[in-house]
Amino acid sequence: QVQLVESGGGLVQAGGSLRLSCAASGITFSARAMGWYRQAPGQPRELVGVISSGGNINYADSVKGRFTISRDNAKNTVYLQMNSLKSDDTAVYYCKAESYSSLVSRFPAYWGQGTQVTVSS
Repeated sequence: QVQLVESGGGLVQAGGSLRLSCAASGITFSARAMGWYRQAPGQPRELVGVISSGGNINYADSVKGRFTISRDNAKNTVYLQMNSLKSDDTAVYYCKAESYSSLVSRFPAYWGQGTQVTVSS
């Protein structure tokens, strides 16, 4: 059974920081790219950033220089360090184990349940 469990969300003042964690089980974590996404009320879900299995990272322009994604394959955990938070960062944050294909199989993507981040101005 695949589980992705986010934690670390909460209420923070503008300019503050939060660190989100996503603990994965039931997947070959080290082989997966892991993504962070967010969804604000009334808005579509958007990509925050993705870290590849090899550690390459891409960020959305809106978070570059403020957010940092990292992973610990020994702990099957991916992190999102969020600094200089703005009210526009208020959203539910989701982690995603991205789909991938090996030579013989295709493995689907999986989503976590999300964690609320609220930034007060």
